[in-house]
Amino acid sequence: MHTMWKGSISFGLVNIPIKLYSATEDKDIKLRNLHKECSTPIQYEKTCPNCDKEVGNEDIIKGYEYVKGKFVILNDDELRELKDEHEEKAVEIIDFVDLNEIDPIYFNRSYFMGPGENGSKAYALLREALQKSGKIGIAEIAIRSKQHMAIVRVYKNSLVMETIHYPDEVRNVGEVPGVPENVDINEKELDTAIMLIDQLTTTFEPEKYKDEYRTALMELIQSKIENNEGTTSKEGPRTNVVDLMSALQASIEKTKGKPTLAATPKPSAMTGTTTETPTAPAPAKGAKTRTTRKKIGS
Repeated sequence: MHTMWKGSISFGLVNIPIKLYSATEDKDIKLRNLHKECSTPIQYEKTCPNCDKEVGNEDIIKGYEYVKGKFVILNDDELRELKDEHEEKAVEIIDFVDLNEIDPIYFNRSYFMGPGENGSKAYALLREALQKSGKIGIAEIAIRSKQHMAIVRVYKNSLVMETIHYPDEVRNVGEVPGVPENVDINEKELDTAIMLIDQLTTTFEPEKYKDEYRTALMELIQSKIENNEGTTSKEGPRTNVVDLMSALQASIEKTKGKPTLAATPKPSAMTGTTTETPTAPAPAKGAKTRTTRKKIGS
């Protein structure tokens, strides 16, 4: 499992070296956009609509649009200084709360938390303390130039950290249009709905839930591969990819038609035996030929 962050987590005077690992992965099947005519992947170029030309990375700067069409420019040094100031490699637990006090709408992304060097005992201490108390930790952490709120809790036999949204990142549900306020519900209809819920109530077993669309899409793709329905792009080979077989084949093709030197026979042990020099390319039609012989030792 790839380590994506190294640092420490602290609560009170306890400091624990830790490593973070992504706890989830995107299983979406990526489909690329191809040109219908030649099956070549479509490229998306960075262009300036005002100058009507393609723009390279060296010509791009960062800006914040505070009014339509007006920007504040932020240079690389300013952004780097701000990042260095706030990106401490530490997770500080600032509060402990009950998990049921946090609505799931706040949850963002999960990370497995493993102990760093010499951190096993302190790691186990925090894990046991959270289990016994039934609490979770509220922490702050900076990941990839962005500060996050997070919770630290026990998951099976490990600690897990889950980033959560700040309150101002959660939109006001009151702005959702068409939500009914007070509606008279028939008592019989309500009882029937509750009965249906009771009948469908079970223990949560995540393994039984499958992404049926992704499975069906992968089966369709696999069947097309097995039926030789694949297509080859007319795009040239990537310059940063070395294909050994292609390189070898190209080398063979390059040498075709070039003069070839015949292997020189080993000289005989008998003194005075002659040997032939390498043969020259085949002469043109009608040209005179001559074989040169050379005495060994002469």
